[in-house]
Amino acid sequence: MKNTPEAIIQLNNISLSFTLPGRTITALDNISLNVKAGQITGLIGPDGAGKTTLMRLLSGLLKPDSGQATVLGIDVVKNPQEIQSVIGYMPQRFGLYEDLTVQENMDLYADLHNIPVSQRASRYEKLLSMSQMAPFTSRLAGKLSGGMKQKLGLACALVSPPRLLILDEPTVGVDPVSRRELWQIINQMLQEEHISVLMSTAYLDEAERCDDVILMHEGRILDQASPDDFSEKMHNRTFLAHSEALSKRHLQFRLSREPGVLDALIDNDDIHLVMQEPVTDGLPVFKDIDNLTIHPTRPHFEDAFIALLKKNPVAKNTSIATTNSENKDKTALSIEDTSNNVSNDTTESIIKVDKVVRRFGDFYAVKGISFEVKKGEIFGLLGANGAGKSTLFRMLCGLLPVSDGRVEVAGHNLRTASATARAHIGYMAQRFSLYTNLTIKQNLMFFSKAYGLRGKKQQERIQWALDEFELQEYLNTNSNDLPLGYKQRLAFAAALMHEPDILFLDEPTSGVDPLARREFWQRTNALAESGVTVLVTTHFMDEANYCDRLIIMASGTELATGSPEELRSRFKSEQNPQPSMEDTFIALVESKTQQGQPS
Repeated sequence: MKNTPEAIIQLNNISLSFTLPGRTITALDNISLNVKAGQITGLIGPDGAGKTTLMRLLSGLLKPDSGQATVLGIDVVKNPQEIQSVIGYMPQRFGLYEDLTVQENMDLYADLHNIPVSQRASRYEKLLSMSQMAPFTSRLAGKLSGGMKQKLGLACALVSPPRLLILDEPTVGVDPVSRRELWQIINQMLQEEHISVLMSTAYLDEAERCDDVILMHEGRILDQASPDDFSEKMHNRTFLAHSEALSKRHLQFRLSREPGVLDALIDNDDIHLVMQEPVTDGLPVFKDIDNLTIHPTRPHFEDAFIALLKKNPVAKNTSIATTNSENKDKTALSIEDTSNNVSNDTTESIIKVDKVVRRFGDFYAVKGISFEVKKGEIFGLLGANGAGKSTLFRMLCGLLPVSDGRVEVAGHNLRTASATARAHIGYMAQRFSLYTNLTIKQNLMFFSKAYGLRGKKQQERIQWALDEFELQEYLNTNSNDLPLGYKQRLAFAAALMHEPDILFLDEPTSGVDPLARREFWQRTNALAESGVTVLVTTHFMDEANYCDRLIIMASGTELATGSPEELRSRFKSEQNPQPSMEDTFIALVESKTQQGQPS
């Protein structure tokens, strides 16, 4: 590729492979690209595309097998330490030392960059003010919320003013308010210090804010263009559909299986459709769907991503279980099986939370929360980082005792019968909580045994998991070596081994790409339609639209409870007649902050 004077990153025919037990992974496959100076360049792609490997190579932490790499005019292969001294690099999970304070972390990064002590005070003052971290300099990094860790990680990466800032998925696992604050810091640095930014992200709405976007897949560059150029290719392929006769979940499922439909996604009150080909002679026509209305809509940047990468245009007929047990008659169920029979008992409350409190010494993490979840519901638990939702979630799972109040799960009081209640629960933890030194097969053996499965039943469920989640290819691979999307599949399969009545999902799609998120929600929707109760936490506000009802928390208290439609309707205005869930979330959290109760 021809080098240009304005390029701050230049790669020519870069290849890099890793050898794992029994196989070789080509992480970067003969890639060439230029990244311009003075702009934000987004790096996107499905899990395992090579994004992190590329960023580590550009940061001088990995050496390519072949090819040339130049960053800021420096040969990365010959001078990796020189690169590390002139760039800012924020790895996934922020690269912080959690047993050091905020101030000690910043001092450590200043030491690593050989910044004279005389120059530190003014730089610290600017970064702490910009990140709003000045009041917390004596707090241990491990005691910060996710959003505060994010801001501290960024401040540390900026301690030495860099010409190039490399950010590896900096907003994974943080709430929309914190994501917005990070972007404010980045934009301020661009304006004041004229840095360049290379940023990978799993949030494609963030990629839409970039000046240029690089799409990677299987170690190759599929395309590089502006977000507008990506979206322009989707002209006449995107539509909104609505039907008063069907629930959003059923309409999404029906439309996803229609000929010509590439993608169908719940979008507020409608279904956002992406067609396989442009529709140039009016509107797409779908037969046998009652009261269906369709109109064109502006394409999302994510639509272009899906159009380039989605291989199977027809949604998989996801089964919930493939075996019968003596106590249950769960055969293969899917949304299709229940689409004409939506008579799940939604009057029975299977989770009851009454004035629940959790104290840590004098600190109240949860303050008198109450709600109920009905059988077969998908119930969302949302909140800013540090709002108390993770604490509440752990109490509901029986992993943390309740300080005051009452929690019932499947008819059992968690204070007196937590072990009995847990037998009805499947739990998928944040970051998946797999045993990283065990293979897929060993993890499934362990979790199935922990859930009380033995003999033939255990073998049947393990085989079901391998088939249903398409894990056979990685059967003998340690879970630590799996792509993130496959870690998610394995964790989900492990949570379902004993066919639970209730499923707790703690930020289950954090960090995974849009294709993996679609697959996850297809399975989750089918589970709910079969009568399984689902309680989920998420920072993807568009995923809140999949919930039947939800509660939004701040500072350990309830901000709002209701259906997504009810909550969004509270913030309709002439300026914003169709507010999104993210608009709603931010408005609620800001209203709490303005009342003098910081979230």
